[in-house]
Amino acid sequence: MNDKLFKTIDEQLNILIDRGLIIENKDKAKKFLLHNNYYRVIGYSLTLCKHDIFSKNVSFGNIVDIYSFDHELRHILLKYIEIIEVAFKSVYAYKLTKKHGTLGYLNASLFTDTEKYNKIMEKSQKQKQISLYHESYIRHFMHSDIPFEAYVDLLTISDISILYSISETNIKQEVATEFGLCMKRGGEILGNFMHSITIIRNLCAHGGRLFNRLFEQKPSLNRSEQALLIKRSNIIDNSHLYGFIIIMRRLLSDDRFLELKNNIIELTQKYPFVSMRYYGFRDDWKDVL
Repeated sequence: MNDKLFKTIDEQLNILIDRGLIIENKDKAKKFLLHNNYYRVIGYSLTLCKHDIFSKNVSFGNIVDIYSFDHELRHILLKYIEIIEVAFKSVYAYKLTKKHGTLGYLNASLFTDTEKYNKIMEKSQKQKQISLYHESYIRHFMHSDIPFEAYVDLLTISDISILYSISETNIKQEVATEFGLCMKRGGEILGNFMHSITIIRNLCAHGGRLFNRLFEQKPSLNRSEQALLIKRSNIIDNSHLYGFIIIMRRLLSDDRFLELKNNIIELTQKYPFVSMRYYGFRDDWKDVL
């Protein structure tokens, strides 16, 4: 059968059956494929087969478990990424306005990359016009400039991360210190952290697969954090989600991170079939993380 030809849901299901997949309930399986896209679902099955043949006793329900686990994990992470984003915006806005005033951000000379600065300002101005219709605090500034403490809410996590990265070194360092990064390069490290958080946030927000995903842009970890990673043939695995979770540990309070960790533990108990190794987690991650 030509893989590029249109296939009905029945044909899609038959392909999986021919590859050795056990289908417990054909009607439920067909509905799941229709609602979740055959190729998207297949992406969650690749660890269960070899050369397009499924391992013995693998069922459609196993794939659904992995798919559902990944879906719920994304929503857990989004909850705590939002906490990080709000805190980052708040601290950055406070430190910047404390030094340069509430409208100091409008001075392009305070930033090291004018091109990046202008792009962010243009984009946020468009967002301001959209927000005028449904954000009362923005309408309050319809005919005046918005104080930076309010303006930050118009910026995406990517925008605020970039704006921070082109800010003055002392401002970046002060913000980093508030997040416990007191070392000399704290400002640069926090910038790297926020870039990594942006990657995960965007994947989670748009339903991107985290399971068995290899990240080209790896999180920046120190030696003690790298020691928490899996070693494969004496090579540290810093390409999976686990490294990003370690970054979240640095950016969240102890209590908040414990909540996050416990939520993930509960999820593994709900879906025991799912192996955390495909997220880069060590077998003893509950003890060392």
